[in-house]
Amino acid sequence: MGLVETVHNDMIAAMKAHEELRLSTLRMVKSAFKNKEIEKRAPLTEGEAQAILQTLIKQRRESVEMFTKGGRQELAEKEAQEIVMIEAYLPRVAGAEKIADYVAEAVAEITEANGGVKPGQKDMGQVMKTVQAKIAASGLRADGKQVSELVKAELGK
Repeated sequence: MGLVETVHNDMIAAMKAHEELRLSTLRMVKSAFKNKEIEKRAPLTEGEAQAILQTLIKQRRESVEMFTKGGRQELAEKEAQEIVMIEAYLPRVAGAEKIADYVAEAVAEITEANGGVKPGQKDMGQVMKTVQAKIAASGLRADGKQVSELVKAELGK
C-alpha cells in the first residue's frame, strides 16, 4: 500500500476514533497530495508524496519558530504535534554517524574515479549528489543542510 493510501486509511481511522488533531493533520496532508495530483494531472509517486511531506514538515518548523517568537506557545505546540504525526509517514532519519560514513564512501569513490585526486570544495555538488543517492538507496532520509555541513567538513580536510 502506498503512502497516499496509507494516509487516506489512517484519516478514516482517526475519524472513527474522534481524534480531532490527527484528523485535521491528515486532512491537510491529503489535501496537499490532491493539489499536487491535480497540478501534475497524474497520480503521485512515492518519492513525490515524501517530498510533499518534507515540505509540510519544513513549513511547520518555520511556523513553530514564528509562533514561539510571537509568544503563541499553544499554537507552536500544535504545530510541533503535527510535525510528529507527519514524520511518522516518512522513512527513518539517518544519524550523523551514518551520514558521515556515506560522505566518506562518496569521497573515496570520487577519489578513485579521478585517479587518486581527492575532490575539493569545487566538487561539492558531485559529492552531495552521490551522498544523497546513497542515503535514498538505503531507505533513509537526511536533512540536506546537515549533509552539506558534513560534506564541507570532509572536503575541507
